[in-house]
Amino acid sequence: MSGDQPLPGGEPVPEEADEAVFWETPDVYGAYPRLTEDQTARLAEHGQRRSMAPNEVLIHEGERCETFFVVLSGTVAVVEDHGTPEEHVLRVHGPGRFIGELGLLHGQVAFYTAVAREPGEVLVVSLDRLRHLVSQDSTLGDVVLRACLGRRALLVGQGAGFRIIGSRYSPDTRRLREFAIRNRLPHRWIDLETDEEAEDLLRRFGVGPEETPLVMWRDTTLLRNPSSAELARLIGLPSLPVGNRHGDVLIVGSGPAGLAAAVYAASEGLSTTVVEAMATGGQAGTSSRIENLLGFPAGISGAELTERAVLQADKFGARISIPAEATGLHPQGEDHYVVAFADGSEIAARAVVLATGARYRRLQVPGIERLEGTGVHYSATVYEAQQCRTDPVAVVGGGNSAGQAVLFLAGHAPKVHLLVRGPSLEANMSRYLVDQVERHPRVEVMLHTEVTEVIGQEVLEELDVVDNRTGGHRRLAVRGLFVFTGADPHTEWLAGMIALDSRGFVLTGPEAQEACAYPEVWRGRSCMTLETSLPGVFAVGDARSGSVKRVASAAGEGAMAIHFVHRHLGHSAAPGTTGTSVAGGGSDVSARLRHKESAWLA
Repeated sequence: MSGDQPLPGGEPVPEEADEAVFWETPDVYGAYPRLTEDQTARLAEHGQRRSMAPNEVLIHEGERCETFFVVLSGTVAVVEDHGTPEEHVLRVHGPGRFIGELGLLHGQVAFYTAVAREPGEVLVVSLDRLRHLVSQDSTLGDVVLRACLGRRALLVGQGAGFRIIGSRYSPDTRRLREFAIRNRLPHRWIDLETDEEAEDLLRRFGVGPEETPLVMWRDTTLLRNPSSAELARLIGLPSLPVGNRHGDVLIVGSGPAGLAAAVYAASEGLSTTVVEAMATGGQAGTSSRIENLLGFPAGISGAELTERAVLQADKFGARISIPAEATGLHPQGEDHYVVAFADGSEIAARAVVLATGARYRRLQVPGIERLEGTGVHYSATVYEAQQCRTDPVAVVGGGNSAGQAVLFLAGHAPKVHLLVRGPSLEANMSRYLVDQVERHPRVEVMLHTEVTEVIGQEVLEELDVVDNRTGGHRRLAVRGLFVFTGADPHTEWLAGMIALDSRGFVLTGPEAQEACAYPEVWRGRSCMTLETSLPGVFAVGDARSGSVKRVASAAGEGAMAIHFVHRHLGHSAAPGTTGTSVAGGGSDVSARLRHKESAWLA
């Protein structure tokens, strides 16, 4: 058999393939590393060896997997739609490789089935032991995490996972697609308007078009227009805690600021809950590559940064719940706040950190609304890039997010037009990005340019743009429009409870105290730097008035907020309790709290 014959997974076999693992999928993308003997031995200290029989199922699609498998001998096939006429092999792994992707680390259900192809042996390690090992062994942790991230990206590119069937014109279809995309969930969208497969699937399940959108999985699961929460439960995303809903710190939002606050709070012994309305990572999570973040000289994608932070927060015991949309905030007694959620539930905490971030403003031009989610996007990730491999695209915006999107899309699309309404890139974009954008052969920078109309019925066909100096119009033939203009804060639910500036961003520090209508709540003390007009409620990141809109500064504010949380809690009971407030508090602060605070400062 020649070396260029395809594998069952559709990838070519290299000429140098070892005969013992001839049918193994080659590691073209770095997502299928082979563990070293030392790494396997280290894992073996915490696991058990066991044999596997031909056709034995190790991981079932749609079910939670609590086990990490390393192949010691034989081969294991990763397949989709196992046991159905549509079953097909995604990849094959041989000795030294492990089975699993990102969902394994997060406790999500599996998006594939893993089946033994022949007799062999596997090493079985529990997920608890695996999480402990990767947190202690940075080399092993990097190998596992990078492979899991790469495999998730490949699953996304292959259209694996569940299917969303719905019309591109349906707001609920767009809602489900956005939730799946932002949470990096493998899925495939089947457009009711253009995809012939849609009619066959509807007929098979006896469902009418009026009942869409649908979420379908494994031909056994059908959800009719599910809420985001129902979809999250199907996949296994963590929900709001039940039972005791009192804690030390409640963090609302899980962008870089919220996740940093979660890591520091949980690592310092505070009972910590994080709630998120849409997806972890915030705006940063949609960035294709962040190159100016300290400690990452080669850059890091927003998705990888997010997943690393989530795993880190989880390691220290922080609870992250998705989706949980906060709708209200009010005091409870003298030392607690209650946050209410859209589903009617509530969580009380002795301190609240607001890290709700901001969202990109939607472009308000004729024709744009009907194409949002199909040809018009507000993020640039692998999901959107799949649609841009053969056609030109346009990016609107002059900041760092726009620059990062341009460079990422230029690696997929043949031509990228960057539309900037101002006279230069330097005004809002970092110099390193300006240099790369201006040098890239596939990028055309169009200054003094604004979009006036989006043209296309079924798909985006053209943009009408105007030169705001001369008034001259021009048509651009593009199939994708990516919008990264200014951002608005997620603070509507806080209006009337805490002080906001004229644009809706949360006031903190002296400005917040000055705007407070009830100065007696401060009990003679000053408002701390990141504290809002409510004592014990803090604001960080993009939602805070006057903040620097950068990932590093957001993460720094999140970490710094926990220092102020400690100072606030020093006037009330020790962490983990719900005692009454202690006036003055200095001499009554527990030794444990003082130790944690000083350790953070060190």
